[in-house]
Amino acid sequence: MAAAAPMPVAGAGWWDLVNGSTAWQDGIFLSLAALYGLVAASSFIQVVRIQYRVPEYGWTTQKVFQLLNFIVNGARCSIFAVRRQVQQVNPEIFQHVILDLPGLAFFTTYAMLALFWAEISYQARGLETEGLRSGFYTTNGVIYVIQVLLWVLLWHNPNPSMIVLSKLFIAGLSFSAALGFLLYGGRLFFMLKRFPIESKGRQKKLREVGRVATICFLCFLARCIMMCFDAFDKKADLDVLDHPILNFIYYLIVEILPSSLVLFILRRIPSKLRLAQYHPLNSG
Repeated sequence: MAAAAPMPVAGAGWWDLVNGSTAWQDGIFLSLAALYGLVAASSFIQVVRIQYRVPEYGWTTQKVFQLLNFIVNGARCSIFAVRRQVQQVNPEIFQHVILDLPGLAFFTTYAMLALFWAEISYQARGLETEGLRSGFYTTNGVIYVIQVLLWVLLWHNPNPSMIVLSKLFIAGLSFSAALGFLLYGGRLFFMLKRFPIESKGRQKKLREVGRVATICFLCFLARCIMMCFDAFDKKADLDVLDHPILNFIYYLIVEILPSSLVLFILRRIPSKLRLAQYHPLNSG
């Protein structure tokens, strides 16, 4: 990792001039912090609204999803607000932990949507869903244990191959998440499509599931591709200060924009007068 940005050189293109400018670096990272802060604030407001509107239902999937979004985006906001200080943290392994952990939490947050859709599909076919939720917790536990082991190995043996392995692990998780949204989102979409035309809310739920599944699939697929480039090409390295434009594009595409769109699509919460119709993650 680079501790300081290189000075711009004469004759360099605008990309190099911006990347090499301390002022541009700080401005771009603070812009990312502000955008993440807005998304975090939106999620927190939704948690408060849900709690105020339907406190009787406790911690539903919808509320947990919004809370995790608040935590993930709040963490990203804090990190980018002090990005230059993060680059100076020692030992260096803690820089990897600080930068990578929110990405893992982002994976867990949006994997909840795939879990929710899988449960609906199983229930519609009369299948047991208990194994899905326990499998979700077990899988996430294993993922975090593997990541901790990778951090420990990187700490004791900080060579380039270990860094590549760690980034490929994140790429593999992103690819599996993309497949999950394609599989379970697709199943739920076609299941809803087979409902009678007069089914209440059918068109609305079709649009909701289709849009969220598409956004999340493209988001995690883009993350997978970018992390593969990041692993093998130093010009695509995201863990340095002197690639602010690349950081801005990457985090805007794979986290900020998808989170904003999904939160907007799922923004509606149930009315107090229709509690009997309430269901977790129901946008209507």
